[in-house]
Amino acid sequence: MQQSNEEYVKFLGEGAYGYVNLVRYTNPDDGSSFLSAVKNSYDADYDSLRRELEILLKLRGCPRIITCLGDSLQQGLSNHGNKVHRLQLEYASEGSLNAFLDRYPDRKLPEPLIKDFTRMILEGLVSIHGHGYVHCDLKPDNLLVFPSSSLRQDSTSYEIKISDFGNSLEVGEVPLFWETDYPWVGTPIYMPPESVRDGVANKSLDLWSLGCLVQEMYTGVFPWQGIELDDIATLLICGEAPYIPECLPSDAKAFIETCFSSDPEDRGSAYELLSHQFLPRPEVEEEVKNTVDKTRSSFLLKLLKLRVRRTSFKKKPTKDALAVADKKPLKLRFFPTKAQQFKRTLNRVLRLKTMPLKQSTGYNLVSVH
Repeated sequence: MQQSNEEYVKFLGEGAYGYVNLVRYTNPDDGSSFLSAVKNSYDADYDSLRRELEILLKLRGCPRIITCLGDSLQQGLSNHGNKVHRLQLEYASEGSLNAFLDRYPDRKLPEPLIKDFTRMILEGLVSIHGHGYVHCDLKPDNLLVFPSSSLRQDSTSYEIKISDFGNSLEVGEVPLFWETDYPWVGTPIYMPPESVRDGVANKSLDLWSLGCLVQEMYTGVFPWQGIELDDIATLLICGEAPYIPECLPSDAKAFIETCFSSDPEDRGSAYELLSHQFLPRPEVEEEVKNTVDKTRSSFLLKLLKLRVRRTSFKKKPTKDALAVADKKPLKLRFFPTKAQQFKRTLNRVLRLKTMPLKQSTGYNLVSVH
């Protein structure tokens, strides 16, 4: 994406395959401008940057994935006049998760924010894994924090996106740089045991890294702190995992333990972990809330229906009866009670008349009218 006017703003950071500057681009026609995080790589790292662009283009529009601006790499010059290749990315004004943790006491995030961030990371992993890739380097430096764009009042003030796909591999791929004497696919302290054994990129690799991230957001301490790198490899081969503090909530510990399963298949998938009891599911909570509101608003109507149901006949009307009911209004016939029948009989008795017989017999015949 070429712009007429570029203005260097500041240096943002440096990684294994280049450095990142904040650049302001201005449209000379209308004066509008925007900020972009521009990743610069030298010729030696061109292939890595080009590969990252290809992956980002395939993931463009996916949730929780950093957006690349433009469809190709640009060329420019470094501050020392050297040729560089440039990748324009959206700018995360809140910085990386690593820098974001420094704002909180002891680098510990509030639990609701931890759960929201975990859910967002999983949503990004669902997209990455669904396209046949493994990120391979999930860590706080490669997660970017943005102000939340959600209009919901109960939503968090921040959202997180996955960035830096320089180490990403296709599922089942083995990185060219993996060696038995340095057996790491990505950053060592976030890598699982299978990375040490064979270096094959599988989706479950990212889930182990996620467990490390969740624990770090709770404790403020990175995994394996105080343990030498060579010892970490030995511990992983022996089936050990980073220690999970007992003070963590039970649902958080259960989630991390799932991510730290020694058998990769026992970790499940990113999609399955989204349903873990540890994570909030706002769409389900909203559905329950709407259901409760509807139930309250229709309470009287349900009572009325219940009354009608109790007083109605159990036997269904026949088709003939329905046909007659459609043609003529029904006339109700009331049957008298026993008291009414007695009163009516008594009235008849009082209206009796005597009639004389033609022959004198000493009796009178009674005629009832």
